[in-house]
Amino acid sequence: MNWTNELTRKLKTDFPIIQAPMFGVTTPEMVASAAKTGCLGSLPLGDLPPDKCAELIRATKQLSRRPFTVNLFANEIPEVTYALQARYEATKQFIQSLAQQHGIEVVLPDFAELSVKSYHEQVDAILAENCKVVSFTFGNLDNQVIQKFKDNDITTIGTCTSLQEAQILENAGIDIICVQGIEAGGHRGSFAKNYLPEIGGISLFSQVYEAVNVPLIYAGGISNAKTLLAARTLGAQGFQIGSLLLGSAESALRAFEKEKLRKVTESEIVLTRSFSGRYARGIRNAFIEAVENTEYILPYPYQNKLTTALRKASKAHENLDFVSIWVGQSITDYSSLSTSEILENLIAATEKESHR
Repeated sequence: MNWTNELTRKLKTDFPIIQAPMFGVTTPEMVASAAKTGCLGSLPLGDLPPDKCAELIRATKQLSRRPFTVNLFANEIPEVTYALQARYEATKQFIQSLAQQHGIEVVLPDFAELSVKSYHEQVDAILAENCKVVSFTFGNLDNQVIQKFKDNDITTIGTCTSLQEAQILENAGIDIICVQGIEAGGHRGSFAKNYLPEIGGISLFSQVYEAVNVPLIYAGGISNAKTLLAARTLGAQGFQIGSLLLGSAESALRAFEKEKLRKVTESEIVLTRSFSGRYARGIRNAFIEAVENTEYILPYPYQNKLTTALRKASKAHENLDFVSIWVGQSITDYSSLSTSEILENLIAATEKESHR
């Protein structure tokens, strides 16, 4: 099987497989392990301050000389209003009381303590570290940043969850588009206004493939050779792998979280806004059940900021009721092998399957 294509040439990798940028799960060690296999590692920067971004990029470079991408959150920041602050206070009190009922003592931050940053503050750090591939989600980059990346010979990868979003990205001059089906674990990359696209990967990819003229990555539900080959048949040049790596040796998930993953059933995997204010697919627990259909969900990133301390405290207590374990619809054994071994096995199985 010939893996070389336009994507591998653009990304300077041996295989068109991308390790998904899973903020809170991906470590520099996971990125380096993916790169070791000849795949593209993805280092998520989230909304970290520029100095922390630079620190993580340097740590990754020390582990591997191979290419990797850095991943940004390109979301809009909601306007701060008195109404938002009042909602924040009410939500804080509700969540703090809920945690106490489940034996978790935690002090959640006041609104004034929050540090809400946009991706613009990270751009100079990325340029200074000479990163050559930048992926992003939750929105589109503005024209000045796109031009700045082009001027510095940086390849851009945007995320879409609908045809409309794909066309916005292509028209903006984004080099590669990652098409995220509803099956995918973690946060939806959606940014179309006023609705949440809930389109399955096959339907969405088929539409995008016919409508745009840039290389496409398929994301969502790839868990084995057959699913990867199905995406390739649709026309995908790249294949993003996330949930398959959650149990890996380099994953930042704690042992009790990985144990829960390996026991998960299909009925436990849900879409929820409870933890972050944005829809994400993960394992249902007491927090989701208590919060999901209430008024105690703030817009992203305020809900996410509010629940960060709660999730940290819950991890420390190994309490599954208040941690967010993001996972896609394709349930696997969540192998504890290294990222490189998991990807090597996937590549070997795909080559074998393709010759049947």
